[in-house]
Amino acid sequence: MTDLAASLPRTSVPSVRTDYLALVRRRRLYSTALIALFVALLAAGFGVADSRNAGGFLDGLSQVLDFPAELVSEAIAKGSALPANLLRYLPALLETINIAAASTLVGALLAVLLSLLSTRGLAPFPRLVPLFRRVMDVMRALPEIVIALVLIFIVGGGPVPAMVAIAFHTAGALGKLFSEVNENADLKPVEGLASVGASWPQRMWLGVIPQVAPNFLSYALLRFEINVRASAILGFVGAGGIGADLRVAMSWGPGRYDAAAAIFLLLFVTIVVLDQMSDRLRRRLVQGA
Repeated sequence: MTDLAASLPRTSVPSVRTDYLALVRRRRLYSTALIALFVALLAAGFGVADSRNAGGFLDGLSQVLDFPAELVSEAIAKGSALPANLLRYLPALLETINIAAASTLVGALLAVLLSLLSTRGLAPFPRLVPLFRRVMDVMRALPEIVIALVLIFIVGGGPVPAMVAIAFHTAGALGKLFSEVNENADLKPVEGLASVGASWPQRMWLGVIPQVAPNFLSYALLRFEINVRASAILGFVGAGGIGADLRVAMSWGPGRYDAAAAIFLLLFVTIVVLDQMSDRLRRRLVQGA
């Protein structure tokens, strides 16, 4: 032992400290250079976008509150019409919620299948795991509005393009999250079911799904909140729901801002209520409290 210790190189404490401080300085230099590069690219991009804009961003910055002020003032002046407007646009809001709910359900079911096919140790075709993961990457990469615009061009406007677009994107986003949950599942029940001759669907349904179901439902509820907002946005491009009514109300300009304010109020209250409800349900599912 003494010979071995004597043969090891001796490094003094000051030299270790000097090397450590040099490493820290080098990392700070790299970080500063990356931040400077990012800021330069951001400034250059902003300059190009501002030069190609119809009006300069900085020139119009002083008018940023003009539209909200005009909308609120007209809504207050026509406050007596607010209850009627809320009842008028309530069916469109329910359509938006239905679009989000149906697309979340379809997307979540497809995500469960994709997640099981892309999880190592659970997938029936291990060599195809990278393929299924790339499929989910593509599904996440395509924005809902792009898919909806293509479908509107093919099948026309309405809620169907919105449902398909949101479900497609939801399957890719939830599939990634579900696959990460699957990787933490205990494989002993799966191995036990395999030893008695259970098929792959039976092993997944009885050995994996009971373990991961609370987290699956929690992520699905969170995605439902996102899909309600996405469904309202897609209405602007003709995909149905309350977004289409909001586009019409805003396009008419002054004189219809009371209707736009009612729609904004419905959306705000709905999203807040759904956020609170889903947050409580997620806590009960994951924490059991």
